[in-house]
Amino acid sequence: MADEKVQGNYDSSSIQVLEGLEAVRKRPGMYIGTTDVKGLHHLVWEIVDNSIDEALAGYCKNIEIVINKDNSITVKDDGRGIPTDIHPKTGISTVETVYTVLHAGGKFGGGGYKVSGGLHGVGASVVNALSSWVDVTVYKDGKINSIRFENGGHTVEALHVVGDCDKNRTGTTVSFKPDPDIFDTDIYDYETLKTRVRELAFLNRGLSLNIRDDRDIEDTTGETFMYEGGISEYVRFINQEKTPIHDDIIHLEGEKNGVFLEVAMQYNTSYNANIYSFVNNINTHDGGTHEDGVKRALTRVINNYARKNNLLKEKDESLKEDDVKEGLTMIISCKHPNPQFEGQTKGRLGNSEVRSLADSIFAEGFERFLLENPTEARTIINKSILARDARMAAKKAREATRKTDLTTTNFFGKLSDCKSKDPSVSEIFIVEGDSAGGSAKKGRDAMTQAILPLRGKILNVEKARLDKALGNEEIKTIITAFGTGIGDYFDLSKLRYDKIIIMTDADVDGAHIRVLLLTLFYRFFRPIVEAGHVYAAQPPLFRIMHGKTRKYVLDEKERDAYLASLPSTVKYEIARMKGLGEMDADELNETTMDISKRTLRKITVSDCVAADKIFEKLMGDEVEPRRQYIEEYAYTVENLDI
Repeated sequence: MADEKVQGNYDSSSIQVLEGLEAVRKRPGMYIGTTDVKGLHHLVWEIVDNSIDEALAGYCKNIEIVINKDNSITVKDDGRGIPTDIHPKTGISTVETVYTVLHAGGKFGGGGYKVSGGLHGVGASVVNALSSWVDVTVYKDGKINSIRFENGGHTVEALHVVGDCDKNRTGTTVSFKPDPDIFDTDIYDYETLKTRVRELAFLNRGLSLNIRDDRDIEDTTGETFMYEGGISEYVRFINQEKTPIHDDIIHLEGEKNGVFLEVAMQYNTSYNANIYSFVNNINTHDGGTHEDGVKRALTRVINNYARKNNLLKEKDESLKEDDVKEGLTMIISCKHPNPQFEGQTKGRLGNSEVRSLADSIFAEGFERFLLENPTEARTIINKSILARDARMAAKKAREATRKTDLTTTNFFGKLSDCKSKDPSVSEIFIVEGDSAGGSAKKGRDAMTQAILPLRGKILNVEKARLDKALGNEEIKTIITAFGTGIGDYFDLSKLRYDKIIIMTDADVDGAHIRVLLLTLFYRFFRPIVEAGHVYAAQPPLFRIMHGKTRKYVLDEKERDAYLASLPSTVKYEIARMKGLGEMDADELNETTMDISKRTLRKITVSDCVAADKIFEKLMGDEVEPRRQYIEEYAYTVENLDI
């Protein structure tokens, strides 16, 4: 698909102008979603997407992204280069048109692109509007053309020739500096950019992407990502800490009615599904018709094969979608000439015709794989049957949990609920140990704060199916306290608390309990995490006393900064804080629970792939990845509890 070149010339007639650039600086959120760090990084992808579109059209093989020393960004490609002639509608150069007119680009039916990731054609002009300056250099027809914009998109120098180049050299180089008056921060995070660059390399087979951080004087070459195996290598990357149950990665692809679908998949021994879908390189977090079609076909094809080969008897219950997804890592990549997205975040594909197309393309390829690989087919189906049996057992356990009523049980005295029944003002502290739980009960605001002490460490759900987890008393208590149910019965609207606060000691045991809880929430209550309801309390490490002032600080860095702010003549005392269980109620309230004084850290899942990989590495069955991780990061440990 990526190698299929678009028919027709790429010149000024390919660029369709829909409307002028208006008010982007006044309402940037309408165009990039937010002006925080996420919006800052979004600017990079608006420019990179233009280069990716050249790759999708078959004209670009190399893209380079550079974070410059001043936190400006440079993006270089070897595509065809933006057309440099005068645009017939605007009367200015096409390069200037693309960068100063909203909805001007080769993505509106002018023959520029068959498939495009930069859907709205607003990227270049919006980046220009939100930047202090933008420099664009175009290599085309043996000439080097340059144009500069400043102060939110005002043309300083119109497009002009600045030199000659080899006639075979083509491409576009864009440098820009985000406007600090627009964004909350102007500091780019290399790891954030690298993660997306690697993802784009997986999704665009054979395309080379290099990212370099010139702020790092030791990084002179950067990192290059290029995968000839495409999304199959993406699956291998995700599964590198898992144990596959079949060696080969299943790779299927096909095209119907101008829609191209590519799927790579491999089952592993875990109990969790990792399915990620994309449309024109855009991550469809909420799925959509392409994902629905593939999942529907997956369930049907496996059931049909199992029935025909007597792996499922006539009396046996059919396998459901959750059964056939257990332990599945799958990447779905769809290329569509006119995708329609749904939802506020545009994270779901809505084209109705894609469902049947995706179903048909996937079913044909997957049926052929099962017929040609009977050993692998039997292994996959046996795992799905075990998942079905566990699901049926879990259903009985869930129903028992669902019937538990807060008015008839007090969880054997564990939960001290709050008086308020308004979830928007209520919060629950999950506390390590009965001792800390006792202090927390005395130090809380009983109207809005509930306390649930944990007795010991909960089950590691990374190594257990849902049916086993539901047999654990601590987990059943948490499920009932939250009120949302779990699995098929999960309902986020029934969450009884706006904030779920993990409160553990700042030591190794506390960190372990926190990770176990986060693993539980990530696996079985992920919508709660994604909706921003989960927090970690931040108990202070030090108390500083001087005169009548008592100051609590979270860590050494904050301690040193506070001490540096004091006059040199001030005499002070520093005390390392005790564990939560050793604090009295007043101390716990003042340092960790009082809404007006405490510090909470919101737990987010900004990158599900990265989160899954670290949970699997630290909490999964495989010892070797965990050992390697500990060896790699052991030198960073500052406080060792031995």
